[in-house]
Amino acid sequence: MDPPRPFIIGGERRTSSRAADVIFPYDGSTVARVALAGAGDMDDAVRSAGTGAAEMARLSSGARSAVLERMASLIEACADRFAETIVLEAGKTTSMARTEVDRAAATLRIASEEARRLGGEIVDLDWTRSGEGCIGVYRRFPVGIVLAITPFNFPLSTVCHKLGPALAAGNAVIVRPSTKAPLSALALGECALEAGCPSAAVSVVPSSTGDAERLAGDPRIGLLSFTGSPEVGWHLKGVAGRTRVTLEHGGNASVIIEPDADLARAAERCVQGGFANAGQVCLSVQRIFLHVSVYDEGLGLIVDGARELTVGDPRDHATGIGPMISEAAAGAAETAVREAIDAGARCECGGTRQGTLFAPTVLTETDSSMRVNAEEIFAPVITITPYDGFDEALTLANASPFGLQQSIFTRDIGSVARAFGQSHAGTVIVNDTAFRVDQMPYGGSGASGLGREGPRYAIDEMTESRLLVTRDPDLGS
Repeated sequence: MDPPRPFIIGGERRTSSRAADVIFPYDGSTVARVALAGAGDMDDAVRSAGTGAAEMARLSSGARSAVLERMASLIEACADRFAETIVLEAGKTTSMARTEVDRAAATLRIASEEARRLGGEIVDLDWTRSGEGCIGVYRRFPVGIVLAITPFNFPLSTVCHKLGPALAAGNAVIVRPSTKAPLSALALGECALEAGCPSAAVSVVPSSTGDAERLAGDPRIGLLSFTGSPEVGWHLKGVAGRTRVTLEHGGNASVIIEPDADLARAAERCVQGGFANAGQVCLSVQRIFLHVSVYDEGLGLIVDGARELTVGDPRDHATGIGPMISEAAAGAAETAVREAIDAGARCECGGTRQGTLFAPTVLTETDSSMRVNAEEIFAPVITITPYDGFDEALTLANASPFGLQQSIFTRDIGSVARAFGQSHAGTVIVNDTAFRVDQMPYGGSGASGLGREGPRYAIDEMTESRLLVTRDPDLGS
């Protein structure tokens, strides 16, 4: 067996006595082994990042922009290899993996652009007599060290959404990727070094949960940026103490389909939004509310669409849905579906699994207390519920502790305005589902987390404001 792949600390490749197997979710074969950083390695990463943060802060915005542009080009030059890696470590279909690679490069280019826009503003201070003769200059400065903890489901693009803005803002970054899918993050770290990023400013450290938790509690960290489950995220927020934190936890996104909607398109987008990547997407469609006047037709279209999807080997171009990340994850989804059926829900299609393969599942006659509605299932499972009036639909959609995305299919601008005004979600989408382009502000409310991603908005989170006040000496005090 090949030796474990090393991790990166400040440009240095290291191994250790501990390693983790990276498993191909489809068949359980071992793709690679990666060395795990220990507590001492983590401390070295923070000390290196302290040096790297000072180096990054001294770089011009143009130099930081150029590094990120070169990183994007390196990803594109190795696109096939990155895509193959994503398929093997995360179980994504080939088409989804290629899309992720394209998005990762685009995200770094957006961050490259934003690195040049780290401006400030002039603040008028002479509103009162005490401020006469004074001028304020307001700017943002890097927080120093960004700790990025990332999940398995987007092993490249999620890292880019944290590393790109961190470097653009002039920070050093320590990436702790999921040990289920760390290979893309390690390759991205190599790209950063090859692109000319100061070596001390980049570390990629797969590690145990305990060592990652200790790192999150290190007071030298300037910002913890976490994407993952609410349970882990809120726990890490407590561990982080006074350190600034951004959390992206996903949700159980809702869709309202009004009677004036293009029903065929709405159904197609719900199928895509609910079952892509086997439902393992933070903004995956989970709860659909269909107006009673179009309920039967809409339900039929969605069920037909789900049944048309091919579940299987993600390397096969005919496959529409690949495996879930592990048998444990698939088993948990199966249990939640079985609980709902036992409590009175009706399974219109799916509900079965073979190992890590979980059939696209549509449930009806559910209620809000069932886990398939109340929690983030993170599996290819959607529920469909009829409603009579738009106010009822909004109430049902908002009856969730999560608040990441909410969709509405309608041609009525008044309904759009009401949904936008009354939604509890961070994003309201009209006539589409599970929508994200990489420059937009992305994040939610409630159990869905804190803060926003998207390079411009992440840079705001990864910097702190400072005000310079100057007084005209000729005007006295």
